[in-house]
Amino acid sequence: MKKIMLSVVAVMCVAGFSSLSFAEDMGKMKGEMEGMKGEMGEMKGEMKEMKGEMKGKHDEMKGEMKSMKGEMKDKMKGKHDEMKGEMKGMKDEMKGEMKGDKGK
Repeated sequence: MKKIMLSVVAVMCVAGFSSLSFAEDMGKMKGEMEGMKGEMGEMKGEMKEMKGEMKGKHDEMKGEMKSMKGEMKDKMKGKHDEMKGEMKGMKDEMKGEMKGDKGK
């Protein structure tokens, strides 16, 4: 009976120490997880910063494209007006020739 009691007490002691050890391990893991959360927060901040920079570059490029489009539109409009004037001159010239031919 003594041996059984000693065995039971020994098992209880081992179980008690192992549960303390388990609780200690869980505490360490909790600390590590909190540390990882902090790192993740920093990474999120960096990602947001990078995203902001990329958006700024995109907006800048978009502005440049709009200005280039405006310049090209102005050039094309100038050429169009120039061609229109030339065509009007040719038209008037042809009208004059046609009237001249009819008069003969």
